[in-house]
Amino acid sequence: MSLRRHIPNAITSMNLVCGLVGVVFALRSRLDIAFWWMLAASVCDFLDGWVARKLGVISAFGKEMDSLSDLVSFGLLPALMLCLLMQTFRFDAGWVCWIPLAMTLFSGLRLAKFNTDPRQEAQFLGLPTPAAALLCGALCCYCVHTPTGFLSTWAAGPVFIPALALCLGLLMVSELPMFSLKFHGEDSRNLVVKRWTLVAFTAVSVAFCLVFGHHLSLAVVLVMLFYILNNLVYALFKL
Repeated sequence: MSLRRHIPNAITSMNLVCGLVGVVFALRSRLDIAFWWMLAASVCDFLDGWVARKLGVISAFGKEMDSLSDLVSFGLLPALMLCLLMQTFRFDAGWVCWIPLAMTLFSGLRLAKFNTDPRQEAQFLGLPTPAAALLCGALCCYCVHTPTGFLSTWAAGPVFIPALALCLGLLMVSELPMFSLKFHGEDSRNLVVKRWTLVAFTAVSVAFCLVFGHHLSLAVVLVMLFYILNNLVYALFKL
Protein backbone atom coordinates (compact mmCIF):
# COMPACT_ATOMS: atom_id res chain seq x y z
CA MET A 1 0.00 0.00 0.00
CA SER A 2 1.50 3.33 -1.11
CA LEU A 3 2.25 5.72 1.71
CA ARG A 4 1.72 8.81 -0.41
CA ARG A 5 -2.04 8.22 -0.70
CA HIS A 6 -2.30 8.86 3.06
CA ILE A 7 -0.35 12.14 3.06
CA PRO A 8 -3.33 14.37 2.11
CA ASN A 9 -5.52 12.64 4.73
CA ALA A 10 -2.84 13.26 7.36
CA ILE A 11 -2.88 16.97 6.48
CA THR A 12 -6.68 16.95 6.65
CA SER A 13 -6.43 15.38 10.11
CA MET A 14 -4.22 18.28 11.17
CA ASN A 15 -6.98 20.60 10.02
CA LEU A 16 -9.34 18.83 12.41
CA VAL A 17 -6.80 18.88 15.25
CA CYS A 18 -6.25 22.63 14.80
CA GLY A 19 -10.01 23.18 14.90
CA LEU A 20 -10.38 21.16 18.10
CA VAL A 21 -7.52 23.01 19.80
CA GLY A 22 -9.11 26.27 18.70
CA VAL A 23 -12.38 25.23 20.34
CA VAL A 24 -10.51 24.52 23.59
CA PHE A 25 -8.89 27.97 23.59
CA ALA A 26 -12.21 29.62 22.72
CA LEU A 27 -13.87 27.94 25.71
CA ARG A 28 -11.01 29.30 27.83
CA SER A 29 -11.90 32.81 26.58
CA ARG A 30 -8.71 33.06 24.51
CA LEU A 31 -10.39 34.07 21.28
CA ASP A 32 -7.17 35.56 19.94
CA ILE A 33 -5.30 32.26 20.22
CA ALA A 34 -8.32 30.37 18.89
CA PHE A 35 -8.16 32.51 15.74
CA TRP A 36 -4.53 31.60 15.07
CA TRP A 37 -5.43 27.92 15.34
CA MET A 38 -8.25 28.55 12.87
CA LEU A 39 -5.73 30.18 10.56
CA ALA A 40 -3.51 27.11 10.88
CA ALA A 41 -6.51 24.92 10.03
CA SER A 42 -7.14 26.97 6.90
CA VAL A 43 -3.54 26.41 5.77
CA CYS A 44 -4.01 22.66 6.21
CA ASP A 45 -7.34 22.88 4.37
CA PHE A 46 -5.61 24.48 1.39
CA LEU A 47 -2.64 22.14 1.42
CA ASP A 48 -4.50 18.83 1.59
CA GLY A 49 -6.27 19.36 -1.73
CA TRP A 50 -3.17 20.79 -3.37
CA VAL A 51 -1.04 17.84 -2.23
CA ALA A 52 -3.71 15.35 -3.30
CA ARG A 53 -3.78 16.85 -6.81
CA LYS A 54 0.00 16.95 -7.08
CA LEU A 55 0.34 13.31 -5.95
CA GLY A 56 -2.64 12.16 -8.01
CA VAL A 57 -4.35 10.57 -5.01
CA ILE A 58 -7.69 12.42 -4.91
CA SER A 59 -10.32 10.15 -3.31
CA ALA A 60 -13.92 10.20 -2.15
CA PHE A 61 -12.74 9.35 1.36
CA GLY A 62 -10.47 12.40 1.40
CA LYS A 63 -13.30 14.63 0.24
CA GLU A 64 -15.61 13.45 3.01
CA MET A 65 -12.84 13.69 5.61
CA ASP A 66 -12.13 17.24 4.48
CA SER A 67 -15.77 18.27 4.92
CA LEU A 68 -16.05 16.71 8.37
CA SER A 69 -12.90 18.53 9.47
CA ASP A 70 -14.16 21.80 7.98
CA LEU A 71 -17.41 21.51 9.93
CA VAL A 72 -15.39 21.67 13.17
CA SER A 73 -12.71 24.17 12.16
CA PHE A 74 -14.90 26.49 10.07
CA GLY A 75 -18.41 25.69 11.29
CA LEU A 76 -18.36 25.10 15.03
CA LEU A 77 -15.28 27.14 15.97
CA PRO A 78 -16.30 30.51 14.44
CA ALA A 79 -19.87 30.17 15.69
CA LEU A 80 -18.63 29.45 19.20
CA MET A 81 -16.20 32.38 19.03
CA LEU A 82 -18.98 34.79 18.05
CA CYS A 83 -21.19 33.53 20.90
CA LEU A 84 -18.40 33.99 23.43
CA LEU A 85 -17.52 37.41 22.02
CA MET A 86 -21.11 38.54 22.56
CA GLN A 87 -21.03 37.22 26.10
CA THR A 88 -17.78 39.12 26.66
CA PHE A 89 -19.23 42.44 25.52
CA ARG A 90 -22.88 41.88 26.48
CA PHE A 91 -23.17 39.66 29.51
CA ASP A 92 -26.87 40.63 29.71
CA ALA A 93 -27.73 39.61 26.11
CA GLY A 94 -29.37 36.31 27.11
CA TRP A 95 -30.59 34.09 24.29
CA VAL A 96 -29.38 36.53 21.63
CA CYS A 97 -25.83 35.27 22.25
CA TRP A 98 -26.87 31.87 20.90
CA ILE A 99 -27.98 33.13 17.48
CA PRO A 100 -24.47 32.90 15.94
CA LEU A 101 -24.54 29.14 16.53
CA ALA A 102 -26.76 29.01 13.45
CA MET A 103 -23.55 29.38 11.45
CA THR A 104 -22.71 25.76 12.31
CA LEU A 105 -25.99 24.63 10.78
CA PHE A 106 -25.44 26.71 7.64
CA SER A 107 -21.87 25.39 7.40
CA GLY A 108 -23.12 21.80 7.49
CA LEU A 109 -25.64 22.56 4.74
CA ARG A 110 -22.98 24.32 2.68
CA LEU A 111 -20.51 21.44 2.94
CA ALA A 112 -23.15 18.83 2.10
CA LYS A 113 -24.22 20.89 -0.90
CA PHE A 114 -20.63 21.25 -2.08
CA ASN A 115 -20.00 17.49 -1.89
CA THR A 116 -23.08 16.65 -3.96
CA ASP A 117 -23.15 19.52 -6.48
CA PRO A 118 -21.26 18.80 -9.72
CA ARG A 119 -21.51 22.48 -10.71
CA GLN A 120 -18.86 23.39 -8.14
CA GLU A 121 -15.89 21.72 -9.75
CA ALA A 122 -14.42 24.95 -11.16
CA GLN A 123 -16.07 27.57 -8.93
CA PHE A 124 -18.07 27.88 -5.74
CA LEU A 125 -21.80 28.47 -5.48
CA GLY A 126 -22.21 30.17 -2.14
CA LEU A 127 -19.65 31.53 0.29
CA PRO A 128 -16.98 28.92 1.19
CA THR A 129 -17.02 27.99 4.87
CA PRO A 130 -13.32 28.87 5.45
CA ALA A 131 -13.89 32.41 4.15
CA ALA A 132 -16.87 32.96 6.45
CA ALA A 133 -14.99 31.44 9.38
CA LEU A 134 -11.86 33.53 8.89
CA LEU A 135 -13.96 36.70 8.76
CA CYS A 136 -15.62 35.80 12.07
CA GLY A 137 -12.45 34.57 13.72
CA ALA A 138 -10.45 37.63 12.67
CA LEU A 139 -13.24 39.90 13.92
CA CYS A 140 -13.13 38.22 17.33
CA CYS A 141 -9.33 38.46 17.47
CA TYR A 142 -9.39 42.14 16.52
CA CYS A 143 -12.02 42.97 19.13
CA VAL A 144 -9.98 41.22 21.84
CA HIS A 145 -6.84 43.15 20.93
CA THR A 146 -8.63 46.46 20.22
CA PRO A 147 -11.57 46.69 22.66
CA THR A 148 -12.05 50.41 21.91
CA GLY A 149 -11.94 50.07 18.11
CA PHE A 150 -14.90 50.75 15.85
CA LEU A 151 -15.49 47.05 15.19
CA SER A 152 -15.52 46.38 18.93
CA THR A 153 -18.10 49.13 19.38
CA TRP A 154 -20.33 47.47 16.79
CA ALA A 155 -19.76 44.04 18.34
CA ALA A 156 -20.87 45.40 21.71
CA GLY A 157 -24.35 46.05 20.31
CA PRO A 158 -27.16 43.47 20.35
CA VAL A 159 -27.63 43.36 16.55
CA PHE A 160 -24.30 43.39 14.72
CA ILE A 161 -22.93 39.92 15.52
CA PRO A 162 -26.24 38.01 15.14
CA ALA A 163 -26.93 39.85 11.88
CA LEU A 164 -23.42 39.10 10.63
CA ALA A 165 -23.75 35.40 11.48
CA LEU A 166 -27.11 35.10 9.73
CA CYS A 167 -25.96 37.03 6.65
CA LEU A 168 -22.87 34.86 6.30
CA GLY A 169 -24.98 31.76 6.82
CA LEU A 170 -27.38 32.76 4.05
CA LEU A 171 -24.47 33.54 1.74
CA MET A 172 -23.05 30.07 2.38
CA VAL A 173 -26.21 28.33 1.16
CA SER A 174 -26.92 30.82 -1.63
CA GLU A 175 -26.39 30.33 -5.37
CA LEU A 176 -23.96 33.24 -5.54
CA PRO A 177 -21.05 32.29 -7.84
CA MET A 178 -17.69 32.87 -6.11
CA PHE A 179 -14.27 32.25 -7.57
CA SER A 180 -11.93 29.68 -6.07
CA LEU A 181 -8.40 30.54 -4.96
CA LYS A 182 -6.99 27.30 -6.38
CA PHE A 183 -4.92 28.06 -9.47
CA HIS A 184 -5.13 25.67 -12.43
CA GLY A 185 -3.33 25.71 -15.75
CA GLU A 186 -6.59 25.93 -17.71
CA ASP A 187 -7.95 28.95 -15.81
CA SER A 188 -9.31 31.80 -17.92
CA ARG A 189 -7.58 35.18 -17.99
CA ASN A 190 -10.58 36.77 -16.28
CA LEU A 191 -10.38 34.31 -13.40
CA VAL A 192 -6.64 34.81 -12.99
CA VAL A 193 -7.13 38.59 -12.84
CA LYS A 194 -9.77 38.19 -10.12
CA ARG A 195 -7.43 36.07 -8.02
CA TRP A 196 -4.44 38.38 -8.39
CA THR A 197 -6.62 41.35 -7.55
CA LEU A 198 -7.42 39.66 -4.25
CA VAL A 199 -3.73 38.87 -3.69
CA ALA A 200 -2.84 42.53 -4.34
CA PHE A 201 -5.53 43.74 -1.93
CA THR A 202 -4.20 41.33 0.68
CA ALA A 203 -0.73 42.84 0.38
CA VAL A 204 -2.14 46.37 0.65
CA SER A 205 -4.22 45.43 3.72
CA VAL A 206 -1.24 43.89 5.51
CA ALA A 207 0.90 46.94 4.69
CA PHE A 208 -1.87 49.24 5.95
CA CYS A 209 -2.05 47.42 9.28
CA LEU A 210 1.72 47.42 9.71
CA VAL A 211 2.12 51.11 8.85
CA PHE A 212 -0.75 52.38 11.00
CA GLY A 213 -0.24 49.99 13.90
CA HIS A 214 -3.43 47.95 13.57
CA HIS A 215 -3.55 44.32 14.61
CA LEU A 216 -3.00 42.01 11.62
CA SER A 217 -6.37 40.36 12.22
CA LEU A 218 -7.92 43.53 10.76
CA ALA A 219 -6.22 42.71 7.46
CA VAL A 220 -7.98 39.33 7.41
CA VAL A 221 -11.33 41.03 8.08
CA LEU A 222 -10.73 43.47 5.22
CA VAL A 223 -9.59 40.76 2.79
CA MET A 224 -12.60 38.51 3.49
CA LEU A 225 -15.01 41.45 3.12
CA PHE A 226 -13.29 42.41 -0.14
CA TYR A 227 -13.64 38.82 -1.39
CA ILE A 228 -17.36 38.77 -0.62
CA LEU A 229 -18.10 42.23 -2.05
CA ASN A 230 -16.02 41.54 -5.15
CA ASN A 231 -18.00 38.41 -5.92
CA LEU A 232 -21.27 40.25 -5.35
CA VAL A 233 -20.18 42.89 -7.89
CA TYR A 234 -18.99 40.24 -10.35
CA ALA A 235 -22.34 38.44 -10.09
CA LEU A 236 -24.35 41.66 -10.38
CA PHE A 237 -22.57 42.82 -13.53
CA LYS A 238 -21.90 39.28 -14.82
CA LEU A 239 -18.14 39.86 -14.96
